[in-house]
Amino acid sequence: MKRNVSRPRIVVARRIPKNGIDILGEHFKLDINNSDRDLSRRELLEKLDGAFGMISMMANKFDYDLISTLRTVRVISNYAVGFNNIDVAAATEKGIVVTNTPGVLTDATADLAFGLLLAAARHITEGDRLVRARKFKGWAPMLMLGNDISGKTIGIIGAGRIGAAVAARARGFGMRILYSSHRRNPDIDAVGGTPAELTRLLEESDFVSLNVPLTDETRGMIGKREFAKMKPTAVLVNTARGEVVEEDALISALKKHRIAGAGLDVYVNEPKINPEFLKLDNVVLAPHLGSATIETRAKMSELAALNAIAVLKGERPPAIVNPAALEQNRA
Repeated sequence: MKRNVSRPRIVVARRIPKNGIDILGEHFKLDINNSDRDLSRRELLEKLDGAFGMISMMANKFDYDLISTLRTVRVISNYAVGFNNIDVAAATEKGIVVTNTPGVLTDATADLAFGLLLAAARHITEGDRLVRARKFKGWAPMLMLGNDISGKTIGIIGAGRIGAAVAARARGFGMRILYSSHRRNPDIDAVGGTPAELTRLLEESDFVSLNVPLTDETRGMIGKREFAKMKPTAVLVNTARGEVVEEDALISALKKHRIAGAGLDVYVNEPKINPEFLKLDNVVLAPHLGSATIETRAKMSELAALNAIAVLKGERPPAIVNPAALEQNRA
């Protein structure tokens, strides 16, 4: 890797796949956090002092107060499709371009959503625990009876790229597909999906998959009232953001068997997990693995690098969140 102290410095918040590092190293002096933990707010401020940009993680909170202190930063290249960790309005006001990594993690996240669906419906992780505890006594007619997936109804809340990919997988299982969104998605329509108002979707679905971004509108959108509308045999799958679900209401619904189960990849106070979840056998818990494949993380690394490079060259990045800030940068 070439070293040239005169080149602009860019901060990399955590170790990312080597292909992205190599691309960045051709253009910038890199300041990489090689520790296996997230930067504290103090460390973040220290590293960003004099830096021109950052490859940021979801754990890096760029609120108004932090953004207002930045003097030289021109780009925050988020290593994620979501960007609710960044006050985009404040960044735009400051002329800081925010970018993300959409598209490249669609299939990986949809695969995991279906993995959670299968695991929760068929007691796969619960069965794994039984076997490891040496409590498996042999096949039994009533042992861990789950629910069929084929021929059942899936309700997809959020009809973006990931929602459409979940629908494509559901078609392979011969499922009836309902989806709730502000607009129709021709890709979901093409695999037999039917738009449905949220109440109808909740009432008719055997599986509910959450695939919405976290916004003021979606925060807490699934709570006590929504669980009351769902079938007692239904399974909730969340690979979106933890805050989309009211966790206390979900825990209550699981405890009281108001719904049959859940598969979760995201949590409200991540990485802290509500200890009540750990006591329940009818919930499958994954450690935010949505994009966690070798191929996908490499693509995210490359896209995050190309986004940062484009902004600092005065060009439009491949995935920009706030185009207005780019115009300010050019001015």
